[in-house]
Amino acid sequence: MERLALNDLKAWKESKHRKPLLLKGVRQSGKTWILKEFGKRYYKNVAYFNFEENEEYKQFFETTKDIPRILQNLMMASGQTIKPGESLIIFDEIQECNKALNTLKYFHENAPEYHVACAGSLLGIALSKPASFPVGKVDFLDVAPMTFTEFLMANGDGNLVNYLSNIETIEKVPNAFYNPLYEKLKMYFVTGGMPEAVSAWTEDRDVNLVQKVLYNILSAYERDFAKHADPKEFPKLSLVWKSIPSQLARENKKFLYRVIKEGARAREYEDALQWLCDAALIYKVFRNTSPGLPLSSYDDLSAFKIYLVDVGLLRRLSLLAPTAFGEGNRLFTEFKGALSENYILQALIGQIEAVPRYLSMETHTMKWILSFN
Repeated sequence: MERLALNDLKAWKESKHRKPLLLKGVRQSGKTWILKEFGKRYYKNVAYFNFEENEEYKQFFETTKDIPRILQNLMMASGQTIKPGESLIIFDEIQECNKALNTLKYFHENAPEYHVACAGSLLGIALSKPASFPVGKVDFLDVAPMTFTEFLMANGDGNLVNYLSNIETIEKVPNAFYNPLYEKLKMYFVTGGMPEAVSAWTEDRDVNLVQKVLYNILSAYERDFAKHADPKEFPKLSLVWKSIPSQLARENKKFLYRVIKEGARAREYEDALQWLCDAALIYKVFRNTSPGLPLSSYDDLSAFKIYLVDVGLLRRLSLLAPTAFGEGNRLFTEFKGALSENYILQALIGQIEAVPRYLSMETHTMKWILSFN
C-alpha cells in the first residue's frame, strides 16, 4: 500500500525549518502505519511509544521538561535506541498525555536535532481544550482516508493513475479508461478510503470482510463517544451521528435539528455537533450567500450540511448493501446523490486549506465554492 502523505513527511524531514510534527486524522485512517513506514524507509531506526497502550510512559513527562532526561527514561523503560538525526521518535495516541503535548515546545526550542512525529485519533478534541501546547512550536499534517488515487494504486491500477495524472484539459474520457474508472469508483464507494477496508478488497477481494471492517470502525467511533466525551453529551452525540444518513437522504440536505429528534433545538445539540467536528468525524459545510472574498464573510451560519469523513463509512452507516455496486449507477444516485456529494467533498478537502462552502442557486442546483482563506 502506498500513501501520498509519505511525500509530505519526506519534505518535513529535509526542511531546515523542521519542528515536531503532529499528524491529525480520524481513527484508523492510517496515521500510525504511515509514520512507521516513513521511519523504516528514511531512518536507521524507529523509537515508538504509544501512550494508550503503555500508560507508564506518561510519568516521564510529569515532573520534568528536560529532553535528555525524558529520552533517557524512555530508552531505559522500552529498550529502544534514540540517536539525534538517525532515529524517528514516534509518540502515538499523544492526546492521552497532555504533558507530552506540552513538551513538544522544548523539543523544538532545546533539542531540534531530534526528529519527533506524533499521531492521535482525537487530537482535535485535545487541542480544543485550554491546556494545550504553545502555538508555533509544531508542524501539522492532516491524514485523511485513502483517496481514489491511492485506492487505484493499492488495487494495482497504475495505468489508470498515470492516465488521470496526465489530464490537463477538460476532455472526453476514452471508453478504454472511462469504463474501468467507472467500475473502480463504484467499488471505492463501497469500500471507502479506510486502509483496512481497502486492503480487505484489494488483497482479499472479500466484500463481507469489507462490511465487517467498516462495521467495526463505526463501532469503535461510538465507543469513543462514551469514552472521551462528556457523559451528558453521549446520548446527543449518538443521536446526531445516527441521523446523518437521514439528513442527507432529504431533497434539501440542509441540516435540520428536528431530524435528530422531534422537538430538538440547536442549543441542545450544537455542542455535540461541534464535538464530532473537532474529532474529525464529520465536515460541516456552510451555505454561502455570494461568491465574494473572503468567502467566510458570506457564510450563512444558520444553514449548513453535514457529511462524513469517508464515503464508505457513510454507505455502511446508511445500511446500503454492497449489492448496489452491480445495479447500474445506483451508488451514485442513492440518497439523492448523497454518496456522490460526500465523495466530492472528500476529494476536495485534501487539495485546499479549508472546508468548501456550497452555493444554493435559485434553480435549486448546488455548486461547491472553494476557499483558500
